[in-house]
Amino acid sequence: MSHDAERRVADIADRLAATAADSERLGRLSDESVALIREAGVMRMLQPTEFGGRAAHPREFAEAVMAVAAHCGSAGWVCGVGGVHPWEMALMDRRLQQEVWGENQETWIASPYAAQGVATPMEGGYILRGRWNFSSGTDHCDWIFLGALVGDAEGRPAQPPRVLHVVLPRSDYTIVDDSWDVVGLCGTGSKDVVVEGAFIPDYRTIDADEVAEGERAAERAGRTETVYKLPFWAMFPLGITAAVIGIAEGALAAHLDYQRERVTAMGTKIRDDPYVLYAISEAATEIAASRTQLLDGISRLYDRVDAGEQVTFADRSIVRRNQTRCAWRAVDAVDEIFARSGGNAARRSGVLQRFWRDAHVGLQHAIHTPGSIYHSTALTSMGVEVPDGPLRKLI
Repeated sequence: MSHDAERRVADIADRLAATAADSERLGRLSDESVALIREAGVMRMLQPTEFGGRAAHPREFAEAVMAVAAHCGSAGWVCGVGGVHPWEMALMDRRLQQEVWGENQETWIASPYAAQGVATPMEGGYILRGRWNFSSGTDHCDWIFLGALVGDAEGRPAQPPRVLHVVLPRSDYTIVDDSWDVVGLCGTGSKDVVVEGAFIPDYRTIDADEVAEGERAAERAGRTETVYKLPFWAMFPLGITAAVIGIAEGALAAHLDYQRERVTAMGTKIRDDPYVLYAISEAATEIAASRTQLLDGISRLYDRVDAGEQVTFADRSIVRRNQTRCAWRAVDAVDEIFARSGGNAARRSGVLQRFWRDAHVGLQHAIHTPGSIYHSTALTSMGVEVPDGPLRKLI
């Protein structure tokens, strides 16, 4: 992490950790938590410089997300998801960027990208209808990215399917307040949103395949900075997995604090138990390996783009394979230390159980589903061309 980002997150760390219980109770980030994130500037790290952002290296962004998540999993998750949205906004029409940030450069943007709605073409744009799940941090956002299938004249998904990312102001969608009742990442407030016939001008849309490829969208948007030439399915998973790894690091720190003075019911000090100490070191190594591999993957892609080299489907698939495995490895490590923390670790008065729950819910995100990613990457590693269809999705 750069010294500036490291200092900013360190400055809020203790105060942020103190807000975690309130955010969990509220079912959304507390206002104090949001104010601290704004103070640290994490959400503007990938924002264009002309709108008060830093257009930072994605590695630096991921490190900042990890640092936040190590103190509050929900805050880290919202930073990891929401912090990527300014990156994509940089690829949109400049008129839209001005609408979003022209008056307030601190404006946050929500999502989700799953194509759970239909955008029916009409003159000058589209009419959008649908209901979307998992809009993380949405209570604190004034705009939203939504995935939508392009519809036919009857409002049904057209064939072959084509997906758009569309952008709406807060006045054009409804947040379903009672739609986030979960066992982990409670403070993310990842509620459902509903759109009932909103008009989306053409300039507030972008083709999902174009963003997925990376460089073509940057060229059309007139962006020359390397970070904006990266593929969507490298950038979006980066923030989410960084949050999961940060949560694992928070769990490890909480475990070490708890075990330092712990004595078992049999009278054994944990510091004298070689079996638990072995497990701690093994888990710590796995979490560290997850961090290293995630940062290495995005750095390699960045360096390739920065050198003017093409990023191939095989390059993208390897990064996705490793990023997916990073999350599973880190959460497996959390399970190992939690299982050795004794019954008192399950008490809600402790922080370890919250990190444990948050880690598992973070693993449930679609970008951590390994099956098709592993399948596809094994084929590309053998030099086998992966056909269009499911095996190319989310890569």
